[in-house]
Amino acid sequence: MIRFTLLLLILSIIACQAPTDPPAETPSLDQVGETGGYDAALAQALGADEYGMKPFVMAFLKAGPNRSQDSLEAARLQKAHLDNIGRMAEAGQLVLAGPFMDDGDVRGIYIFNVATLEEAEALTATDPAIQAGRLEMELHPWYGSAALMQINDVHKTLMKEDIAK
Repeated sequence: MIRFTLLLLILSIIACQAPTDPPAETPSLDQVGETGGYDAALAQALGADEYGMKPFVMAFLKAGPNRSQDSLEAARLQKAHLDNIGRMAEAGQLVLAGPFMDDGDVRGIYIFNVATLEEAEALTATDPAIQAGRLEMELHPWYGSAALMQINDVHKTLMKEDIAK
């Protein structure tokens, strides 16, 4: 159930992210299955190793110590938080972002397209909700499928409206 929920979260929330430095000729999703096997050009374009994987940093966004803002300030911080997500995604630094759908202390996740915790820490410091103490991040190095680098291209073909707007 958790895997299914995470898959739905991934596919439904990340409208504005983009891959890092896409090559001039990234193979299209239609071309991927044409040979029925390994696609060296696509693997290289996505930064995949021999297992089709690459390092990322996963962040768990948690409720921060300062959640006492009034509704107007909380709404302002949420908009600034979403704008920051869009900026990081556009820069290719953020592959995936989305909230959890319950009311727990862990509010959402990010998957950063960076190799080190230090790089991810620098990116989290740009988030206005982090700066205000409304959210805090727990960072973990993560090894996942390089195919995540194309999730935003797929998502754009599925969405009717941009959730960040």
